[in-house]
Amino acid sequence: MFRRTRYQQGTLDRVKRKEGPDCWIFRWRETGDNGKRVRRNKVIGTVEEYPTETKALVAVDALRLTINEEQPEMAQQPASVAALVKHFKELELGPIKEGDEEEGRAYSTRSTYTDILDFHVVPKWGGMKLHEVRAVAVENWLRDLKLARGSKAKIRSIMSVLFNHAIRHEFLPQGKNPITMVRQSGKRMRTPDVLEVHELIALFDQLPHRDRAMALLDTVTGLRRSELIGLKWMDVNFEDLELSVTRSVYRQRVGRCKTEISRKPVPLDPWVAEELLTWKLAAPYNQPKDWVFASTRKKGKQPYSPDSLLKRSIRPAAARAKIAKHIGWHTFRRTFTTLLKANGEDVKVVQELLRHATVKMTLEVYAQAVTPAKREAQSKLAGLLKAGSK
Repeated sequence: MFRRTRYQQGTLDRVKRKEGPDCWIFRWRETGDNGKRVRRNKVIGTVEEYPTETKALVAVDALRLTINEEQPEMAQQPASVAALVKHFKELELGPIKEGDEEEGRAYSTRSTYTDILDFHVVPKWGGMKLHEVRAVAVENWLRDLKLARGSKAKIRSIMSVLFNHAIRHEFLPQGKNPITMVRQSGKRMRTPDVLEVHELIALFDQLPHRDRAMALLDTVTGLRRSELIGLKWMDVNFEDLELSVTRSVYRQRVGRCKTEISRKPVPLDPWVAEELLTWKLAAPYNQPKDWVFASTRKKGKQPYSPDSLLKRSIRPAAARAKIAKHIGWHTFRRTFTTLLKANGEDVKVVQELLRHATVKMTLEVYAQAVTPAKREAQSKLAGLLKAGSK
């Protein structure tokens, strides 16, 4: 009927069903409200979900973590890192669904956490118990990874969040986060490329109408690429010269922007608005609910893929313009920042145009910037580009 494996804190059974694949059931005893011992059981999943007993045990460990919060006697066996990851994902990341972002982290953030945990943390550390993870071992592992410093720093940061989760749920004692002592610089090995004004003008001259409008808008607003492709025509206020940045699109999933400040209106320079209006009149999809940069291959149901646009249009155009620098979508945002700083703009103005959560991310704290100052700063940059354009 079934195969049973006994453990110190319960049994894991593989049970046959009349229909469908076998399933794993975990059975244990706990103390009820009346003080008596009560038998409990829970279906862990099917053998299709967990083909081996070892994989099923990881799910059991995650279940134990949840039980431990109410039944301390179950906590005799230290939890594994893989079980902690599962517990963290269920409570903090939740199901990654479109529109399921009113609470918690944005879809792009949850995707990044999931990728790093699944592809880096669990393969290396999943089989270890929480108390076995040592700072020096993690530090040496990060050093040997063939990744950029920024990527390594992100892995370290997410591991620290993971172990803080363990401490918060009392799976580890207070102050016992091993990642706290892990040293990992996020400093770049090389300075990323930014474009000069004459290079931007040369690039724009090589681009077709839609791609020119997209690159120009990104350069003069500093929008993140997920926000840029997330724009719909109803977000563009040509009368008040403003953009409403209310959503982002990441891996063709629609979600909210990263932070509350990211959702603040963005000023739109008159010249850029004129370019955008010209594109709207020519665009095959130009109704209020249509994407500003809609994909014709998807019949307007999705925005154009930013990666495809880079590969098929922008980078070839840069090559024709004799620009040898490596160009990505973040190049335009970095260029936006660099040119504003070169124009002598107040750092608070730059911070608000970039919609950073804190001014510390830009430079340092200054007085609150007002909208006219932000418009003036943006218009100076637009004026430089307009003066050299055909």
